[in-house]
Amino acid sequence: MPIPVERAEAFYLPPPDQAPETWALVPPAERVFRWVELRQQRRITPPDGYVIGQQIYARINHNRWVADCPCGSAQVVTPADPRMACTECGYGWVQLVFPENVAAAEAAVADELPHLRNWWHPDDPAPWGHPPSDAPADPATEPPAEPASPIQEVTG
Repeated sequence: MPIPVERAEAFYLPPPDQAPETWALVPPAERVFRWVELRQQRRITPPDGYVIGQQIYARINHNRWVADCPCGSAQVVTPADPRMACTECGYGWVQLVFPENVAAAEAAVADELPHLRNWWHPDDPAPWGHPPSDAPADPATEPPAEPASPIQEVTG
């Protein structure tokens, strides 16, 4: 059986001393707030409203669906509840953009080892961590850069 791409509902789970279904009624996007409270021992409240007109593209990173907050933080997300709010900076609820065919994106990386499973949304205008399209396919084929001379030429 292949290892599935991890989603928020399977990642953010109650602690071992609680029954697995303890958080069953908590929407997947909100479980991160309980998870952070337990692990960081700090009270945080999910925001009340949405950030209007903003979208964040979800991506697969090391076999997890993740989304990146503009502050630089990230969290595991799920297409079952396509929204996120940042537990670090307090950025309000924002709509997530998943591919139309989530199963196809997951299948595209299924043959890779889990730590090599990475996928970026083709419409993401700024795909964080995605190699540029003009990068050489094999870094070994790129000519080595000339080292800078440690001696500075003095003119004058």
